[in-house]
Amino acid sequence: MPHSASLQEKKRREEHQQRAYDTQLAGGLQGAARWTIYGAMACAIGHFAYPPFARQTLGLKAFLTSSATIFGLVVGADNHLLKYESDLREAENDIRRQARSELAQQGKIATETEIRKWREANKDLLAARAQAAGVQIPGAGT
Repeated sequence: MPHSASLQEKKRREEHQQRAYDTQLAGGLQGAARWTIYGAMACAIGHFAYPPFARQTLGLKAFLTSSATIFGLVVGADNHLLKYESDLREAENDIRRQARSELAQQGKIATETEIRKWREANKDLLAARAQAAGVQIPGAGT
């Protein structure tokens, strides 16, 4: 019979999903704003420096600018999410490494259940370390 995740584990996953969404949203908006400016500047430079481009329709110039905006939205959201997940994975690996070490010192095998119990017993310590490192770990008491 498959093991169902505890309510705390489900809550931790939901917190992670919400933070990932917020990170993507912020990164996407930043990227979109940045690349809208880049696209508009490129169109303005092209308009004044290259006469054949100046004869193009406003619709084409708007299309090029909106294409740059969409590119910035996608790349900005993706880059921010990848960095967030990398930081989260690094923090999670550090926690699991520490849990395995301490459980081994106690003579226990570091199963998922034991690691989960260790995490619950050391929730305050993990939250303090995460806050000091500037990383928010979902379910670490923050």
